[in-house]
Amino acid sequence: MKLLIDGYNLLHVAGLMGRRLGPGGLERARNALLGLLASSLTPEEAARTIVVFDAGAKAPRDRPRHELLHGIQVQYSEPGEEADDLLERLIAADSAPKQLTVVSGDHRLQRAAKRRKATAVASEAWLEELNRRRGSTPTARPPRTSKPTEPLTAEEVEAWLKEFGVG
Repeated sequence: MKLLIDGYNLLHVAGLMGRRLGPGGLERARNALLGLLASSLTPEEAARTIVVFDAGAKAPRDRPRHELLHGIQVQYSEPGEEADDLLERLIAADSAPKQLTVVSGDHRLQRAAKRRKATAVASEAWLEELNRRRGSTPTARPPRTSKPTEPLTAEEVEAWLKEFGVG
């Protein structure tokens, strides 16, 4: 079975993306998620897994838009494109959608998967199953249930602009 993962959605659910990431924090969070997946999936499962992230203005740290990390395919959206757009294209292009599992809490992506007769699994449920399978309990912070109410500091704004290649 092929696995297509909405990277930032799963990263948030896993509690790996705190509010104050600081410079390089987003890349560290992505790497932590990929490490979690690599340690949880068999090599065969990893080889059939694609994780998609938004790239913003460019792929992180001048990385290519497609790369193989820990045996897992990682793809970044194109400039001006959201990860959801890329995920929908990958769902539509899959030659065997009944063998595809899409991991995302995004209703748009779940509907796209179901239209193609693929399996749609919410990130929370998939992560719980992954932790059960590993025989572990989640060690990451639980995700926030609401958006932060206080504004970002000037330093945080600058770090985020730099992270996405805008600043």
